[in-house]
Amino acid sequence: MVPFTLLDLSPIPQGADAGTALRNTIDLARHAEAWGYRRFWLAEHHNMPGIASAATAVVIGQVAAATSRIRVGAAGIMLPNHAPLVIAEQFGTLAALFPGRVDLGLGRAPGSDMRAARALRRNLDSDPDGFPRDVVELQSYFRPARPGQPLQAVPGAGQDVPLWILGSSLYGAQLAAVLGLPYAFASHFAPDALDEALRVYREQFRPSEQLDRPHVAAAINVFADETEAGARRLFTSLQQQFLNLRRGTPGQLPPPVDSMDRLWTAAERAGTERALSCSAVGTPAQVRAGLEAFLERTGADELVLTGQIFDHEARLRSFRLVAELGKDFLPRHGG
Repeated sequence: MVPFTLLDLSPIPQGADAGTALRNTIDLARHAEAWGYRRFWLAEHHNMPGIASAATAVVIGQVAAATSRIRVGAAGIMLPNHAPLVIAEQFGTLAALFPGRVDLGLGRAPGSDMRAARALRRNLDSDPDGFPRDVVELQSYFRPARPGQPLQAVPGAGQDVPLWILGSSLYGAQLAAVLGLPYAFASHFAPDALDEALRVYREQFRPSEQLDRPHVAAAINVFADETEAGARRLFTSLQQQFLNLRRGTPGQLPPPVDSMDRLWTAAERAGTERALSCSAVGTPAQVRAGLEAFLERTGADELVLTGQIFDHEARLRSFRLVAELGKDFLPRHGG
């Protein structure tokens, strides 16, 4: 059966604060575990007024402490923002506290604007080959320490922390293939290279100590409600948030509206709809059809589901309805 992973961005709704968003994240994780989701992932973003998961490892620790079985992790940590040793120590600590439950997805984007990137002490002049070297360095810290090894990650050395490569282009696909790592594609907001990236990853994959065959996770937005109109109304919060981001005015997650017609131009609508084209919106039956079509297209080994929903209870209801689909979801197609 195709497992479902839940990606939560800890959205901060308009009128709320980060504390509320983080408490909602923990509550959602408890429910996700009870509903049978395989993983609960969080993502690193900075200088984003509508996202509360900037200190990603800290939030993961809180989620892991509030649950008992579900895998928890990052999708992802933006490695150019950090020294690999720091990430090895952070996730080594998580793995020591929650053995067998921690995933570490890695991306090469800053997860921020350039001002935030500078504030994070990121080297903006680093060469384009830096990310692969950092990934390999990070892998080395998780291997068992050798006698006399001068530099170790403590905790970290010898910990079982599976690495993933995240991406939305051929670059990440090629790197994941060369290193023999699982690959997660960010099709929920950047779908243009989805088909080509998955083809390249599968064709170029080399087995590794971690993985003997390609493993793909593909992300899709889901908005489920008892009625199609209700689900489409929930979806407008994400559409507004994405529109504001593209206009250079990011903010908290807006409440849903009955219609987007007066909020965007024709060009903005086309751009937003293209970016969010990997979305399943509607009744449970409509969402199921959307997920089946997406699975048929990607041949994914697992699906990463996400949904920026303004009202927490509506968000719980949406992910519960989708989880019920997963109980008898179709086996993986192709791939």
